[in-house]
Amino acid sequence: MKSDFKFSNLCGTVYKQGNLVFTPDGNSILSPVGNRLTVFDLVNNKAVTFPYENRKNIDRIALSPNATLLISVDEDGRALLVNYNRQIVLHHFNFKNKVYDLQFSPDGKYFAVTHGKQVQLWKTPGFHREFTPIVLHRVYTGHYDEVTCITWSPDSKYFLTTSKDMSARVYSTNPIEGFVPFTLSGHRDTVIGAWFSKEQDTIYTVSKDGALFEWRHQLINPKAQDSDSDDESAMEVDDGPRRWSAVQRHFFYQDHAKVVCAAYHAASAMMVVGFSNGVFGIWELPSFNNIHTLSISQKKIDSVTINKSGEWLAFGASKLGQLLVWEWQSESYVLKQQGHFYDMNCLSYSSDGQSVVTGGDDGKVKVWNTVSGFCFVTFSEHTSRVTATEFAKNGQVVFSASLDGTVRAFDLVRYRNFRTFTSPTPVQFSTLAVDPSGEVVCAGAQNTFEIYVWSVQTGKLLDILAGHTAPISGLAFSPTAQFLASSSWDHSIRTWDVFGRGKSVESFTHLSEVLALAFRPDGKEICGSTLDGQLSFWDVDNALQTNVIDGRRDISGGRKAEDKITAENSTSGKHFNSLCYTADGSCVIGGGNSKYVCIYDIKANILVKKWQISKNLSFDGTLEFLNSKNMTEAGAMDLIDDDDDMSDLEDRQDNALPGTKDLSKRNVRPEIRTKAVRFSPTGRSWAAASTEGLLIYSLDDTLLFDPFDLEIDITPETILETLDEKDYLKALVMAFRLNERQYIQRCYEAVPPSDVRLVARQLPSKYLERLMKFIASYMEDSPHLEFHLIWCTSLLISHGKYLKDHSGEFLTVFRGLQKGVGKLHEDLAKVCNDNTYTLEYLLSQAQKN
Repeated sequence: MKSDFKFSNLCGTVYKQGNLVFTPDGNSILSPVGNRLTVFDLVNNKAVTFPYENRKNIDRIALSPNATLLISVDEDGRALLVNYNRQIVLHHFNFKNKVYDLQFSPDGKYFAVTHGKQVQLWKTPGFHREFTPIVLHRVYTGHYDEVTCITWSPDSKYFLTTSKDMSARVYSTNPIEGFVPFTLSGHRDTVIGAWFSKEQDTIYTVSKDGALFEWRHQLINPKAQDSDSDDESAMEVDDGPRRWSAVQRHFFYQDHAKVVCAAYHAASAMMVVGFSNGVFGIWELPSFNNIHTLSISQKKIDSVTINKSGEWLAFGASKLGQLLVWEWQSESYVLKQQGHFYDMNCLSYSSDGQSVVTGGDDGKVKVWNTVSGFCFVTFSEHTSRVTATEFAKNGQVVFSASLDGTVRAFDLVRYRNFRTFTSPTPVQFSTLAVDPSGEVVCAGAQNTFEIYVWSVQTGKLLDILAGHTAPISGLAFSPTAQFLASSSWDHSIRTWDVFGRGKSVESFTHLSEVLALAFRPDGKEICGSTLDGQLSFWDVDNALQTNVIDGRRDISGGRKAEDKITAENSTSGKHFNSLCYTADGSCVIGGGNSKYVCIYDIKANILVKKWQISKNLSFDGTLEFLNSKNMTEAGAMDLIDDDDDMSDLEDRQDNALPGTKDLSKRNVRPEIRTKAVRFSPTGRSWAAASTEGLLIYSLDDTLLFDPFDLEIDITPETILETLDEKDYLKALVMAFRLNERQYIQRCYEAVPPSDVRLVARQLPSKYLERLMKFIASYMEDSPHLEFHLIWCTSLLISHGKYLKDHSGEFLTVFRGLQKGVGKLHEDLAKVCNDNTYTLEYLLSQAQKN
């Protein structure tokens, strides 16, 4: 069972690079997170990461107008065609060039892709099996430099392209008699965007230097021909020769900032522009009235998009990993998320498994909801790297240790830092442990080799435990007994009687440096990881070594680009930096400086399974074998910066002096590794703090398959026919899919009370929330009290585990049911009391007579 864990979600990272895309209904935003894709549901407040992976970091995504097909393209131009609803990869494809833009046509028949100086137009594949699902329709040429942007006209007959050659061009999807592709030139910098107006008689182009040009499709000789036309499109030329002319030139003025991205909403004639200094502005066209100019980030805004209704604006800033959704009319945030700016170092689960706290190199402590995938609180009090985090047993307090020499306690009720623990002399804390009662907190120092003990209630330093002769690598309190265990680089694990007067110390000696330790849930066994890649298991009561597992071959893997020897012969990364027991104590899971996370069965002394946390080739150490053709005399080709794009040179050099080079701004490939692994207290999931972010693996399948989705003929007539056949479950689900309340009510009431439990048991989990919401709303107006209670009881009994695991999603439903049942109870209690008093009166009168 322990080997059935599957990737569930990715937290800790909300945006890496690339473009943002709203779904056609405007309720969700798609954001690239490395080589994966996350969908943020802005209405239901939930984030889901797709399980598939691209070869490298995603650079461009596009979603079809009917939200069925998704194309994601990585940095090398390798694309994946995905079924968006099922989250399944349908086809692999290689465009063989860097893709700057990819856009589906509004009618969904084609999608256009940039290909160097050309534009390729491909036919959108269907859902039936084909030998070549993606067919090239046409190739368009005419630009003298790389094409950067593609925009379709509303009728899908034309599309616009912009290029680094400072021009834009108008093309037709299919050949039109008399139409000649037209070039719009006049800008003095790279044109980053061009858009048609709603009527298609105006084109707006924006360049990096902040210039906005307005182009009109006008007659060459307006006196000879009437400029009005009743044709379908303003660009058809049967009423005389026409040409595009620049009629207006506007400029966005921002001090020492360039335009990085822009988006246009044709229905409301609104343009949003993002600048390199983190400022964005909203302009109304064609009058060019500035509606808003606000600063939302400290770094440049890399991507901006507008939802279908024009109410929400989404911004992505890759430098800080920020994702923002702004409602410009109410001037409020719909979504404001930011991952850890640097590496994530540590994590800890709350006692109920609903929350995870993480700490990073950026000095921030973030608390994530495992169900929704959102960070709901960030603490920024630390001034240096956070090395350890722990939840208190009650789940309302979070402790964190940092290299700034402080241990801090945060209140999750009031969201504040209510206690700060410090040492008499400045030290750097690397490990942390909290007493099961939550009254004592301990931290280990990596420079003084001492353990500091504080009282949580008073904040006073109670004791300093000395004895280790090397940096302390791990601390843990016994879950049952009142003693503390510590591991150190001095080849030992020591146990300390923190609460006793004797301070008895027991030492477990190892053959190599101890890097991590973990207690079995019953507190009778300790597992320690050493630098030679071994896992040593010790009987705490008898101080005897009971088992040894050699994990060097299991965790080793991945060769860096600069390595001179193979991964098999390399000594680096062949050890575990983090350990954790499963909830039943039968297995132990470990992760380290490699791409693998391993889980072992302790009694059988075997490897149960190992997971590769990422297949992203943008990271170093992902490949087992390097291709010799990528090695040159100057080193690995991946490490050579051969990017000739000078457009963001000022951002990279930050106006450095001539002849100087800031080494802090060099491009370095991050290394794939796992810094912490933890099992959820429920035993149903585990999490890993990795270079990718916070990866969560779960036994529960997050994607709910609904077999009724295969039905396409759902009409009121078919629902009534199904109901007449007494197929109550199918009729009820069909009514939910039709979403007509009268038919839902009719199918709901048609179920006999004796069959309610059977129907409730077979109801797909996908319709639980909708049915319970319907019961909660219908309960207040319906007289069928017992019938509603039978339904509620049957649903809770049949789907209790699912409702408990997803309690965060069903909070509003539970409140509605509680409110409805409470109101019925009050009404019924009043009637019962009145009847009781009436009966007592009648009985008293009968006794008198």
